Amino acid sequence: MSVYPQPADAGNRRVRAPRREIFGWAMFDFANQAYTLLIITVIFNELFTTVIVGDRNDDYRLGNLLWSVALATSYFLVVVAGPVCGAVMDYSAAKKRFLFGSYLVTVVSTCLLYFVAPGYVVLGMVLLIVSNFAYSLGESFIASFLPELGPPEDLGKISGFGWALGYVGGLFAAGFTLVFLGAASAENFDRIRWVGPFAGAFFLLAAIPTFTWLRERGRPRSLPPGENYVTVAFGRLRETWLELRQFRDLAIFLFSVLFAMAGIYIVIAFAFIYGAQVIGWDESIRNIMFIIVQITAAVGAIGFGLIQDRIGAKVTYIGTLSLWVLAVLAIWATPQLTAFLDRVFDLGWEAQHLFLFVGVLAGLSLGSSQSASRALVGIFSPTAKAAEFFGFWGLANKLAGVIGILGLGLLQVAVGLHTSILFCAALFLTAIVICLRVSQKRGEAAAAAWDNRRRKAGAAHNREEAGNDG
Repeated sequence: MSVYPQPADAGNRRVRAPRREIFGWAMFDFANQAYTLLIITVIFNELFTTVIVGDRNDDYRLGNLLWSVALATSYFLVVVAGPVCGAVMDYSAAKKRFLFGSYLVTVVSTCLLYFVAPGYVVLGMVLLIVSNFAYSLGESFIASFLPELGPPEDLGKISGFGWALGYVGGLFAAGFTLVFLGAASAENFDRIRWVGPFAGAFFLLAAIPTFTWLRERGRPRSLPPGENYVTVAFGRLRETWLELRQFRDLAIFLFSVLFAMAGIYIVIAFAFIYGAQVIGWDESIRNIMFIIVQITAAVGAIGFGLIQDRIGAKVTYIGTLSLWVLAVLAIWATPQLTAFLDRVFDLGWEAQHLFLFVGVLAGLSLGSSQSASRALVGIFSPTAKAAEFFGFWGLANKLAGVIGILGLGLLQVAVGLHTSILFCAALFLTAIVICLRVSQKRGEAAAAAWDNRRRKAGAAHNREEAGNDG
């Protein structure tokens, strides 16, 4: 058994995987959107804050804070576990098994949300922490397969296809829920409580193509005497930390991702809560907003994925963050802008109507920014360290969740949800400034050089073993 994990291709260039395998990989995005949208973004978040916790007298600030604490806790656990899992997966060539484990835990704990009734706050928080922890680990695990699916110039299209297919999956899952389960309200609780089992079942069935067609290309390394996978994992993490000087563009970019994803996680976790509590939309407008965001996010993921392979992932990433700044300012200004337009043009609009136009801008930003981020990490990652580096990407993402969501949760207690949303714009601007120091060309060259050195070292070691055997 080789001491060195073998890269996905034997030559100097990564080759494009078969279409069926790329589709199978992308179907995990399709499947897990049922969890993201139904539990985190559209249904269960509003149900938790307004019904399960529920306190209209304090503008639901306690519910918002507890929601923030639960999500931040789950993301902190990912921060601790993600890089270690990535190192173990790379060393033992077990990415697919780890992905399957995270998928099963997500499905089971999501189905158990059925038992969270009004007042069962602790149970709701525990199940939310467990399910979001497993789901978030799965995000990093599935992303670690990306560098093996094609050469760097194709990763933007492949990543964009995955994100776009994910939003199509979300449209199916949440569309069915909104039509057949109804509103997240106390009066409708006996029906809407089925949102957990439905999200779990959707994820369970839709991800089957992933585990059928996605390949595990790595080869496991034999453990040194007296070592186990955990000690080896920490050793690899120490090695990678020291080697980050060779991957300084990846390190700088991950620091940018920390701030960008903090803003994105706030929007994902609070956008529909904001619509209910600040904009005061009715159920029909909420449903229309959901459809608008899903469609525009899919268009943004595909469109910017094609563009980024032409103009570069870094330029695309900065462009999408600029769109986010505009979107957040528009979200904050919706009530004031609606009042101004009504005075000047006598339109008779309500804030919820203008908010639909804001949803277009937010949707275009949502899919494109996350796709560009994932593709750029794939470009900067050596093949043999893909899971490990995507573990660090997951660490940056989830540490961002801790900072962003907990920060907004505390801030909204002090100044209210409307004003605190401006925190997101500051986060996106900071991410843009940091990313200006990243060189995509230099980062891609560093990854290729590392792969070449590892390939030569592996070949030399194998020749030495063959000579000893002879």
